Amino acid sequence: MVSAEALILVFVAGLITDLATGIGAIPFFFVKDFSKKILVGLWGLASGIMLSASFLGLIPEGIAAAQKYPMFNSAYFAVGLGLILGGILVVVAQRIVDDVELDPGTFEENDFKKMVLILGVLTVHSFPEGVAIGVAFAEMGLASGIPIFGLAVPAIAITMTVAISIHNIPEGIAISIPFKASGVSNWKTMGAAIFSSLPQPIGAVVAFIFVRQARVFLPVGYGFAAGAMIYLVMTEFIEEAFEEAENIESSGWPEFITGNLIGLIIMVLLFTFV
Repeated sequence: MVSAEALILVFVAGLITDLATGIGAIPFFFVKDFSKKILVGLWGLASGIMLSASFLGLIPEGIAAAQKYPMFNSAYFAVGLGLILGGILVVVAQRIVDDVELDPGTFEENDFKKMVLILGVLTVHSFPEGVAIGVAFAEMGLASGIPIFGLAVPAIAITMTVAISIHNIPEGIAISIPFKASGVSNWKTMGAAIFSSLPQPIGAVVAFIFVRQARVFLPVGYGFAAGAMIYLVMTEFIEEAFEEAENIESSGWPEFITGNLIGLIIMVLLFTFV
């Protein structure tokens, strides 16, 4: 039986990552544009954080869970199956997004209904991240952890919440750019950025309930969360970064790699001290 306190805590964690997307709109209150180098570095930072969270946190947690809740003959098979399913989720999300024309000119028309429609479709991208949060909280209260409001919260849950929150900031910037280009107010732009990540607290609660009710699927769940994030980085974040880097003399590699290394260091510190 899942307690109301646990559900609320998982929802709040997802809500924190959602609100973090709005932070990406805050700089537009003070400046009109960002240099390409900064944007490339931010995408590199997000990529480093997501990959580190997957390879240093979720995948090892999945292998450990497979030994604790054995269902498959091999822990690596269980986690590997999850990795594949997570990638499939992102592919499906991308297909949905591809069905909508995301030409910047669409935003310039100032057609509110079209902007809401496009923004709604973009929220599909954030659901896998919500799933990752829910899975990370799956063993809350079942083992040792950090006490929060009387519940033992796994360290991986805290690091995942922090990781996805940091990742959402450059994503919020990317979402804000076309809205600001079309003359949308700062506050409405921030609201749009937050709205784009609204599936995260919802996905977190759904995933949490599922893996708590069927704990033998927890290894697959960890793999699923990691697979979704790894595939997002490989097919979305890297592409976004080097689209921004097209007119940079360095081709963006120094900025992207620096961001990656900073992201790795952040996650290593989190996993070490949390």
